[in-house]
This record gives sequence, structure tokens and C-alpha cells, in this order.
Amino acid sequence: MKLSWVQIMRLGLVQMCLGAIVVLTTSTLNRLMVVELALPALVPGFLVALHYGIQITRPNWGFRSDTQGNRTAFIIGGMAALAAGAFLAAVGVVTIPAQPVFGLVLSVLAYALIGVGVGASGTSLLALLATATADHRRAAAATITWLMMIFGIAVTAGTVGAVLTPYTPRLLLESVGIVTLGAVILTTLAVWGIEARVIALREADPAPFREGMAQIWAEPKARAFTLFIFLSMSAYFMQELILEPYAGLVFGFGVGQSTQLSGAQNGGVFLGMLAVGIAATGLRLGTLRQWVIAGCIGSALSLIWIAMLGQVQLGLLVPATVTLGFFNGMFAVAAIGSMMALAGRGRDAREGTRMGLWGAAQALAAGFGGLLGAAAVDLLRLWLPVNTAFGLVFLAEAVLFLVAAFIALRVIEASRGGRKPRSALAIPGE
Repeated sequence: MKLSWVQIMRLGLVQMCLGAIVVLTTSTLNRLMVVELALPALVPGFLVALHYGIQITRPNWGFRSDTQGNRTAFIIGGMAALAAGAFLAAVGVVTIPAQPVFGLVLSVLAYALIGVGVGASGTSLLALLATATADHRRAAAATITWLMMIFGIAVTAGTVGAVLTPYTPRLLLESVGIVTLGAVILTTLAVWGIEARVIALREADPAPFREGMAQIWAEPKARAFTLFIFLSMSAYFMQELILEPYAGLVFGFGVGQSTQLSGAQNGGVFLGMLAVGIAATGLRLGTLRQWVIAGCIGSALSLIWIAMLGQVQLGLLVPATVTLGFFNGMFAVAAIGSMMALAGRGRDAREGTRMGLWGAAQALAAGFGGLLGAAAVDLLRLWLPVNTAFGLVFLAEAVLFLVAAFIALRVIEASRGGRKPRSALAIPGE
């Protein structure tokens, strides 16, 4: 048996929990470190980069899923590790003012645990989806699960932002504790019993991990798509660590307001993904390549708009950020659809390894992009006004999106998002 629509929705709840926890560590805690604690943006930049860097282990988690089975245990155990890491990260932020060294050390350990949890749970979840979803449902399954993730991010950011107005350390710990504990419970209920009822694992070759990775890397489609993901996601994540501090330092947003701004951005991502899913899959309008390119160009124009607003002090940051989120979602859903479709191509019983490879490329790009954006802001602020420093970084990100659009034009074939025969899947991105 393959996954039913109800089972796909249940697995989407797991993705929603992943997004709900991660957004607290990459937005709310990041803002608190830079604005309330007056730490250099490089500090949360390093911590977030650390949790992304540890996700280089994703191919190993995927390979273990391919060869050992029991993906349910990896999903639940990984979520528990992620929840524990996120709560410890909140404790670290609260501790830094009184005990800076201890608080920072605790934060490093917490973000390392977050990376382990995301890698184990996220990769195993994607491997389960890739192996147990019928071919004609893969693109739709990817859209559903990612929309649910964005929904979790948007709702969590908006709700926690409202709760943290005004901000107190106690409210922070209570909010993070409720979100993390709830995510573990919901994940366990959502995933329990699904793997036992579907064909979720095919017999994989008993090859060592290095040999298994070499087999996947030898596939031209897998290599090309890995490069595309790394470059495009570097552009996608470059603003992640600097948008909320930008809102606070340049536009005077409070903690709750800037956290709600992050929620508004991810709400835009949700709408962008939904629009492309309906247009490309339901109405068959445009190709995946066209949607990726349109998303990249629209994101670049939105970033230019955001950069200019800081120079003229116009209070339009929220609509500009929502627009950025919409085009980000447009780009992302087309790329995700391509990823899910390609995971089942090539050597059999290696879906988990491919998803792990691409997940590692995305995680490294996210860490690199986030750290680059934070470091560039810190460096430019030494010589330039704060609004100019942030504006230049946003413009640099816009350039990267335009480069990504050019790469998409060369890498992704102009095929539509509907079901295609295997012979038509010549290169990644379909």
C-alpha cells in the first residue's frame, strides 16, 4: 500500500512541528540577541550556521533510513532532540545577561542539538514520503507538507510575537516550552503506525555509506540538482538573520512587532506556495522552470524595495516583507516539487540518501547565507550608517537571486508539474 491523502496530511503535521520549533531559534532568539542583548549579529549568525552545518550528517541519516528501516523512530527521536535543543537555546538567551560565558556555551550546545534533531527527523520524514508516496502524488505531497510547515512557522511566529508583547524572560521560557512539548506530542500521534501500514522501504544494496554516496554522486542529475539547491538556497536564506534586527534598528519595531513581521513574511511564503501549487498542478499553468525563475526575480525586486525603504524611512516594511515571502514561496514550491520527483529516479532504494544529500546542500547553503548576511552587516556598520549597511546586504542578496534565476534557466528543464513518464525526466527539476 501507498500513503493515502489522510496519511500524507498526518506527515505534514510533523513538518509543521519542525517549522514551528525552528522559527523560534532563527527569528525570535536571533532578534533578542542582537537588539535586547546588544550582541553582534555574528553571534546568532554563528549559532544558526552551526545548526545548519551539523546537518551535513543528513546523507548519513537518509542512508540509515534506506538500509535499516524504522524511520518512525528517527522521526520521533529527532523531534525530541530538536525540542530539547530549542528549549535549552531559550535558557541560554535568558542566562547570557547574568552569566555571559555559561549562556553562550549553553547556546552552542543547544544549537548543535537542534542541528542533530532537524537532520534526523527531517531527513527520515522526507525519506518516508519519497518511498511510500505513489508517483502521481509526489508533487502534491511535497506541496501539502511544505505548506503545512509554513503554516506552522507563520502561526507560531505570530502567536509567540503577540505573547511576548511586552517581553519578559519568563514569558519567553513558557512560550518556547509549550511549543516544543506540544510539537513532540503531536509528532508522535501523527506518525505513529503509518510506516507499518505502507510499503515504506525497499531492500537496498548492503553497501557501506561511502560507496552508497559515491553511487548517488555518480548520477549527473543528482549532481546538477545539488549544485542548483546550494546556490539558490544561499540566496534564499541570506536575509533570515538580518530582517528582524533591520526592523528593530532602522524602523523601531519592538520584539513582538518584529516577530510578527517574521510571521507575516512566512504567511506570504504560504500564499506563494499555495498559488503555484494550484496554478502548476491544478490548472497546469506554466512550467516548474518558469515558476522558479519568476520566484527568483520577484524575490530580487522585493529585496530592492526593502533596501530602499530603509533609506527613505517609509513605513511600508510589512507589505514589502509579505511580497518577499510570496515570491520566496513561489520559488521554493517549484524547487521542492522537483526534488520530490527526482528522489525516486536513478538507482533503486536510495530515496533517503538523495533526500539527505539535497537536504545537506540546503542546510549548508542556509548556514552559509545566514552567516554571510550577518557578518556583512556587522562589517559594513563599522563604516556606514545602519540603514545603508543593511540596504547594501539586501541588494547583494537580490543579485544572488538573479544569478540563481540564470542557473535555473540552464539546469531545470521546461516541463510542466503534472505527472510525466520516466523517459521524460531527463534532468533534475521536473
